[in-house]
Amino acid sequence: MEATDKNQQREEIFAKVVRAGKRTYFFDVKETRAKEKYLTITESKRRFNNDTQKFFYEKHKLFLYKEDFDKFADALELVIHFIRTGELPPEELEEVAEAVIPENPENEISDISFEDLGEDTENQEKEEDKE
Repeated sequence: MEATDKNQQREEIFAKVVRAGKRTYFFDVKETRAKEKYLTITESKRRFNNDTQKFFYEKHKLFLYKEDFDKFADALELVIHFIRTGELPPEELEEVAEAVIPENPENEISDISFEDLGEDTENQEKEEDKE
């Protein structure tokens, strides 16, 4: 057990804790045996178990490796900007437009009527029988 504790201490290089309401986030920089750094993000929430009448911590972990840092940071920055401002950057608007608007006119969606979706066919049949 002591050897495991030493390995865990050696692996963790830097840590930052963020307390946010009922949640706590742990940002831990660790190192693989090959000396490659990576990030673990842990979300921890205190929960109460009604059966045992005790508190426990529910944890979720995310591992982020160095080769993915830029993509992750760019996406996180973009999402945070959107949440704060409600604005999508021009390149994202183009991607959304491409996904929604077909480039090939043959694939265009025709006008579709949804009038019959909310009707209950059983009730409709009963009403027809009454007539």
